[in-house]
Amino acid sequence: MNVQVAALLGQDGLTNGAIYALLSLSILLVFTVTRILLIPLGEFVTFGALTMAAIQTGKPLALEWLLATLMLIDIALDVYSRRDRTVSRKQYQMIALKAAYLAVVLFVTQTFTLSELPMLAQSILTLCLIVPMGPIMYRLFFQPLADAAPLVLLIVSIAVHVAMVGIGLLLFGPEGGHTKPFSNSMLQISNIFIKSQALWVIFSALFLILALFFAFERTLYGKALRAAAVNQVGARLLGISPVFAGKATFALAAFIGCASGILIAPITTLYYDSGFVISLKGFVGAIIGGLASYPIAAFGAVVVGLIEAFSMFWASSYKEIIVFTLIIPFLIWRSMKASHVEDE
Repeated sequence: MNVQVAALLGQDGLTNGAIYALLSLSILLVFTVTRILLIPLGEFVTFGALTMAAIQTGKPLALEWLLATLMLIDIALDVYSRRDRTVSRKQYQMIALKAAYLAVVLFVTQTFTLSELPMLAQSILTLCLIVPMGPIMYRLFFQPLADAAPLVLLIVSIAVHVAMVGIGLLLFGPEGGHTKPFSNSMLQISNIFIKSQALWVIFSALFLILALFFAFERTLYGKALRAAAVNQVGARLLGISPVFAGKATFALAAFIGCASGILIAPITTLYYDSGFVISLKGFVGAIIGGLASYPIAAFGAVVVGLIEAFSMFWASSYKEIIVFTLIIPFLIWRSMKASHVEDE
């Protein structure tokens, strides 16, 4: 171990930690608003990376047909749920907007040669294909069980995760996906070389975190989500729809997960089943934050990334064990600190 090796490991740790921080914030946001531990969050990461890789290699996409199926089911449920009611003009406009969005996405994917598009356009198309699956997932699987016990929601979340892993294998196959880097240049500081792609990941993660902070502090919808996270009953009494809060948080989680997959795909090869371990490390950061504190969760996730990177040098065979063992002392400390209330 010398300065150069330590700098390289620190660079990898900060890069991974930035992604884990985004995922831990997503897990924390969804949990505080809906009481759902979003186990399938990692699948949004892998779907984003593998979709981007398929676009760049010119492979035929199948994900748009999954989106089409889910969106048509969503539209059909919207129509069916209002069969005995007077449908407002706004509701008609929302259904028409969903249908138009689906038509545009299918037109783009079936008409253009996607591998020839600029990388920014490929990234936007990947987000457009995957982000709508977040609120649709909430609508189909969690909204009918919104008032269920947390254990029931956890079981459903695990079931959705298992289903998405199988769908990932069906859509992308067992081969891994790797994308082109946003930049191949290297930044040299003294004898230390820093990859520009690592800087892309770190600064993009910081930008997203700051954007989330600004949205929750300055915008009306962000304040509504904060209110739902602090007190769900009070938020309902103030007219904040729990359905809107659930769909909005799932959309944010899908966006962050997909963006994270796009960012790390040039650095590492991802497979259809890689998402669970990635999201689990974000979950470790959320546990460090007590599933309540956003800054502590982000800091804990960065620490997880650094510990993982240095564990690869000192004990590569045990790096996963070392990372996940971090949960134990924090759970013991939280258990000793918290006041225990017996469930009725």
